[in-house]
Amino acid sequence: MQAVIFIGAQASGKSTFFKERFFNTHVRINLDMLKTRPREKILLEACLQSKQSFVVDNTNPTPEDRQRYIAPAKAAGFEVVGYLFEAKIEALLQRNRRREGSQRIPAGGVWRTYSKLQTPTMAEGFDKLYSVKIGAQGQFEVEEWRDEV
Repeated sequence: MQAVIFIGAQASGKSTFFKERFFNTHVRINLDMLKTRPREKILLEACLQSKQSFVVDNTNPTPEDRQRYIAPAKAAGFEVVGYLFEAKIEALLQRNRRREGSQRIPAGGVWRTYSKLQTPTMAEGFDKLYSVKIGAQGQFEVEEWRDEV
């Protein structure tokens, strides 16, 4: 059982990465779809109780944001894996401009999330952490990392 926590600003590739890597194996928990924290909590609890692997596909910029998922997942015996989606603000804004309709968010929203983004650490309760970047050809580049000592 795996609890996967995505960390990154809007337009950093999180949802596309989910579709490519986890669509067939993990339930997607996404506040954009669910609209409210109570609905999100119901789905999270269902995954925990049924021992179903899941991905939290939200921005999760701060340790406090991430704890709402990490603590209950650890208590339920899940392996907790974090993926930090790294990108420069210019690239995020450019990708956001290419989005259509409700997928595009105001640039100020991207800036706010980007400015709050704190690098995750193993001390938060992660069992594994990965860095994800979008390569020159548009492919995902994933690297496992450890906290610096």
